[in-house]
Amino acid sequence: MNMIEMVKNYALAAKPGIVLGNMAAAAGGFLLASRGCVDWTGMLWTVSGICLIVASGCVLNNLVDRRTDRIMTRTRNRVLAKGLISPKAALAYASILGAAGGTGLWTATHPLSVAIAAAGFVIYVGLYSLYLKHRSVYATLIGSLAGAAPPLAGYCAVTHRFDGGAAILLLIFISWQVPHFYAIAVFRFEDYVAANIPALPVKRGVLAAKRQIRSYIAAFLAASLMLTFYGYTGCGYLAVAAAVGLYWLRVAWSDNGPCDDLLWGRKLFIVSILSISALSVMMAVDSRTPVAATASPSLCRAGKPNPSGEQPRAWRAVPLGRVSNPQPPGLPGPYAPATY
Repeated sequence: MNMIEMVKNYALAAKPGIVLGNMAAAAGGFLLASRGCVDWTGMLWTVSGICLIVASGCVLNNLVDRRTDRIMTRTRNRVLAKGLISPKAALAYASILGAAGGTGLWTATHPLSVAIAAAGFVIYVGLYSLYLKHRSVYATLIGSLAGAAPPLAGYCAVTHRFDGGAAILLLIFISWQVPHFYAIAVFRFEDYVAANIPALPVKRGVLAAKRQIRSYIAAFLAASLMLTFYGYTGCGYLAVAAAVGLYWLRVAWSDNGPCDDLLWGRKLFIVSILSISALSVMMAVDSRTPVAATASPSLCRAGKPNPSGEQPRAWRAVPLGRVSNPQPPGLPGPYAPATY
């Protein structure tokens, strides 16, 4: 095996598609909490740390599932299933990724953000991968908590607390994860049966799964709109959230019976990816600016005077350990006066 192939194999072992998706979610959570006053260095540290922890969890998931992956059509070509990376090398690789990500988060963010990322890792690797996935029909629901960890960790890296916005993000990502993975189990039904994975469509039937999918998508739509109703995002986000949520729900109701299940599940899966991607982008670009910052754009840029000539007091997000002043009224998280 040459160097290029080896690097490619190690990259694939970390499931780069999942890492990229979680990177967008973590960045969306961070920017949502920043409300227009972004600490870009802090964001880089936060998102990088979260992505490394996610990558570590994905490698360990591949390690745990390597025998099952050989049975399933969609996973039989994964590098650990094919034996292109040894279990010992994969364990060492995952340990390095996890240690690097955890150290970065601990150094540059808040303990709450670290705790959320660590909890997501433990749930995904320990509860979901090692135990529940092959034993319980509720594995997807428990695993959805891990899927909500990246945006929550990104959000709490700014706010330093679990507030209403964090609770809404949790609801959004849990209610998205469940129908997303049930859709995979529907259009990969034979794979799940062959691997003896007790996903809801296998254990209780596709019809029961469809009812659950529609309920969760309705919950996703309601939760996503709450970000605007509670003042965290603007009308642009509201329009996109309503459009993608209603379209996803329409697709969920558009099946034509058992003969169309494969096509229906695949379409539902694709729409789910588009939906959460659109929401992650919109919550990042259409988050509400703090009330105090609306008076002048200079409030987010220390040292820039007001057009009126009055020098405003600027506020900016700061990393852990650097907050020396109380939070001003109206700002959504720990902010400290910038130095002029």
